[in-house]
Amino acid sequence: MTRRLALAIGLVFAIIAAQAPEFAQQYRQRLGGALDELHRIIARFDAETAAQSLSREQGLARLEHNDDPLARERGEAIVSDIERAGKLERQQRDFAEAGSFARLTALARDYDPAMVSRAIAAFEPAVPTSIEGLVAGALGLAFGWAATHIVAWPIRRRYRQRQSEQRRA
Repeated sequence: MTRRLALAIGLVFAIIAAQAPEFAQQYRQRLGGALDELHRIIARFDAETAAQSLSREQGLARLEHNDDPLARERGEAIVSDIERAGKLERQQRDFAEAGSFARLTALARDYDPAMVSRAIAAFEPAVPTSIEGLVAGALGLAFGWAATHIVAWPIRRRYRQRQSEQRRA
């Protein structure tokens, strides 16, 4: 019974673990889309400052020191967009330079929380056909199988002790 339960739980873990590479792929697609949008926003700001014969830094300084709260907030938003774009560009570069399994660790190490939550909300499971997905599934199977045996070990031991005591009696 324990072996069947361990296999069933192992298969559940395999299916879940095999989805990690697919989730990373869907996250990378969102990352590219977010970067495209941030670059568009920043380019528009740069064009607006250039039309006023200002550099980006001069435009940001003008907004920062403006008496109008709306203008100051716009400046803060652009600074935030520029910083976020830099972070996402580094992450995209890390993904591009990483190998198959390193992409999963790169995602776990440095992710954008808002993008992860949106990726989870829109996540669509897929059948793993890559080596990465198959290995992740096999690792999940092994983990689930082993975890079940470890959890069931004291129960089996106690059961065997009782049977041994009953035979003696």
